[in-house]
Amino acid sequence: MSFVVYPAIDVREGRVVRLRQGDYAKETRYSGDPLAVALHYAQSGARWLHLVDLDAAREGGYTLAPLLRSVTADGRLSVQTGGGVRDADEVQALLDAGAQRVVVGSVAIRDPDTVCAWLRRFGNDRIVLALDARRDGDGGWRLPLRGWTQSSQIELFALLDRYAAAGAQHLLCTDIARDGMLGGPNVELYALLRQHYPTLKVQASGGIRDAGDLAALRNIGCAGAITGKALLDGALAIEAALAC
Repeated sequence: MSFVVYPAIDVREGRVVRLRQGDYAKETRYSGDPLAVALHYAQSGARWLHLVDLDAAREGGYTLAPLLRSVTADGRLSVQTGGGVRDADEVQALLDAGAQRVVVGSVAIRDPDTVCAWLRRFGNDRIVLALDARRDGDGGWRLPLRGWTQSSQIELFALLDRYAAAGAQHLLCTDIARDGMLGGPNVELYALLRQHYPTLKVQASGGIRDAGDLAALRNIGCAGAITGKALLDGALAIEAALAC
């Protein structure tokens, strides 16, 4: 299985930002237009981009279609993107705007029947399940909603049992406690996911610091990894990341 490094661009109010542990009050803004950042990654050899509309993730209503069209029109990057996707019309609109895959989060947690129908309608290669989790006091992994701002009692592995049975192909999972912290990814969690769901292509996210972290994720069988803050802060060069 090939391993794909996905440079991540999170956009809020038109700016490239990173949140610490998903907290909208703990935002770092970066200079550079989102399109310019994306094209820099393309020029450096990236083949994929992970694009997130943070405003829509919390409030609904995807706003980055013009940016998405500009990135895909360049022709060098395939894009998986999401934020606030709530219905089939929005999925179709993103695909029509050039997205290769649509990332669905809150709706995948709240309404698995609907998302299972999307897997059948659009194809399981076009939908990425973003099941981002916080570990609770009992050791379970709970799935928050609305850009991680609303708690739920839905458990990661219980929900994944259903999606695996429905033929889901792509899983993006973030350990929220590690997101934006540059403390290393939760390799143990991803190894457990790979053990339980060998047919899923797991994309790891949260805490990636360097090429060694990417290699560790590749070596346990992850299909890819999302890296944002390390690239934007300069801790990890895009060329070194892509060499993994």
